Amino acid sequence: MNPFESPVRPSALRPATGAPKVLPGGRVSHVDELRALPRKPGEASFFYADHHFQYDAVKVLPGEYFVSGDDLLIMTVLGSCIAACVWDGKVRVGGMNHFMLPEGEDGSGRYGSYAMELLINEMLKMGARRETMQAKVFGGGAVMAGFTTMNVGERNTKFVLDYLATERIPVVSQDVLDIHPRKVCFFPVTGKALVKRLAHAHPEALAVEERKGNAFNVAKTTSGGSVDLF
Repeated sequence: MNPFESPVRPSALRPATGAPKVLPGGRVSHVDELRALPRKPGEASFFYADHHFQYDAVKVLPGEYFVSGDDLLIMTVLGSCIAACVWDGKVRVGGMNHFMLPEGEDGSGRYGSYAMELLINEMLKMGARRETMQAKVFGGGAVMAGFTTMNVGERNTKFVLDYLATERIPVVSQDVLDIHPRKVCFFPVTGKALVKRLAHAHPEALAVEERKGNAFNVAKTTSGGSVDLF
């Protein structure tokens, strides 16, 4: 089955009020209802209608995560950071995180050790099981020059792959390391992931924007590249 033709999963969204918003392809948008729902600490909350894919979408910024069983799109932009996309095909629930460093002391989603635990626990709350989870891993690019030891991207990549191996969650695909920033799109119901390697023309701009957590500006300053499908 084509993942883009999968049936819409019953949603926990509030009933729409007024005339529904319709995307160009005919899909009804629930962005207003998504924005109105309460969010947990660290949960992504930047919702928008993605007219390229014709899906409602949520943007995951550094330190955030998002887990859903709704037929929407989860998106992020990565430099040296990592996004783990975890999916349980039996319950058709998936999620994405975005962490900046392997470990830290403040217990926030900026650090892989907490970000992975948070993502998996939220999936378990939605009925997923560890033994039926699988992961796709993206990011870890060497987007800043000048490192004489293992760079941040390599450390992040090693951490997430080791973590998933310890948890016995298979990594079914990955696009990591190299020098490219990446835009990642993930469909939590089908487990479909798409990655676009962005042009490596402005690494200093990417580094600044990634620290600020402004994924929209990162995408603008690193436009270009090709699309790979997983």
